[in-house]
Amino acid sequence: MSRMPLGALVVASGISSAGVMMTLLAIPWFVLQSTGSGTKTGLVTAAEVLGLMVAAMLGGPIVDRVGTRRASIGADLLTTVTVLLIPLAMNTTGLSLPGLIALSFVMGVSRGPADTAKQVLLPGVAEIGGVRVSRAASAVEAAMRTGRMVGGPAAGALIALIGPMQVLYADAGALLLSAALVFTLIPSAAGPPRPSSGGYLKELREGLGYLKRDGLLRAVVGMLMLTNSLDFGLLGVLYPAYGDQVLHSTALIGAMITAVAVGALIGSALYGWAGHRLSRRTAILVAVGIEGAPRFALLALEPTPAVLLAGLVVAGIGAGALNPILLPVVYERVPEAVRGRVLSLLVGGVLAAMPLGSMAAGLLLDGVGLVGALATFGGLYLIAGVFPAIFRVWRRLDDPAPIGGDRPVNQGARTD
Repeated sequence: MSRMPLGALVVASGISSAGVMMTLLAIPWFVLQSTGSGTKTGLVTAAEVLGLMVAAMLGGPIVDRVGTRRASIGADLLTTVTVLLIPLAMNTTGLSLPGLIALSFVMGVSRGPADTAKQVLLPGVAEIGGVRVSRAASAVEAAMRTGRMVGGPAAGALIALIGPMQVLYADAGALLLSAALVFTLIPSAAGPPRPSSGGYLKELREGLGYLKRDGLLRAVVGMLMLTNSLDFGLLGVLYPAYGDQVLHSTALIGAMITAVAVGALIGSALYGWAGHRLSRRTAILVAVGIEGAPRFALLALEPTPAVLLAGLVVAGIGAGALNPILLPVVYERVPEAVRGRVLSLLVGGVLAAMPLGSMAAGLLLDGVGLVGALATFGGLYLIAGVFPAIFRVWRRLDDPAPIGGDRPVNQGARTD
């Protein structure tokens, strides 16, 4: 069995994650510094997430029909073009705030199918390499966290050195390399079989039907809608504001993101190594309890940089385990022939609330200040963290897999 396809997916995920992190820091920093408005910064960051949401909600049948490998490559190339348009327009004709919002939206639309396709490819490349899906998910998660760990400080340093708009060229290069790795090293057989054509709307309804019938997947979406919106508001609005008002440094913002990524890398590795010894319900309670409300409380206390970074490493350990806990549940419960559209809808549901988190962060920042915004977000995260303890549906996390996805199997060749 060859692990080269899994290695290619791991590396591609890490590289593209580094590029995304650079863009995610560079654009909000540019808006905040040029306008001084938390609300406008929230609008720009929300636009990309809104694009991701639209792509996720409507693009699943397209990913299934086109083929996951082709969708990953094509979407990465389209995103490259969109990312390059932002600095090119800024350096030539100029780019207004509405124009930047529009391009951020298009960037999100093109990123969405690429992210979904890579997630759907994961069980196939794990099977080719004879690796458990949970361990493969941990490896991909670790690579993505490593990408953020590298991309965060790199973006901070490059923003200070060459300016935020020029940083986007690095993201474009990362996207091209990601597309090249998938094209050259992941075979067509890694993707699930394309469904027989039943019409776009029919295929979309099939995906929605799986979500309606599965209470656990709906519960997962509900919790992640709240936590991801808070995380995005923190990363896209409150982190830049914290760097501006408290740290007075873009480099230290990068160090904060690196600290979380270091902890997440440890957390994903620990779960991949020993997570199977814990019940998933226990694991997710511990993970959210570590990475959630304590992180906002730490920031609100405005500790010294050394204490802040150490605390963020600890918080990152919990964050790193979340995807390895939850992704195998999706792979186990959803047939591979419809996995693209179901996973896309799941992601779309999670993304739906993220623009609200970004806008809420901006409004709170302008209305009650940085500490008030952090306290509000921390309280909401604390509420989300107790969902798996109080709702019975979460007990089904540890039910036997109805489809049997979290183990190497030999199902024969697939076509892309």
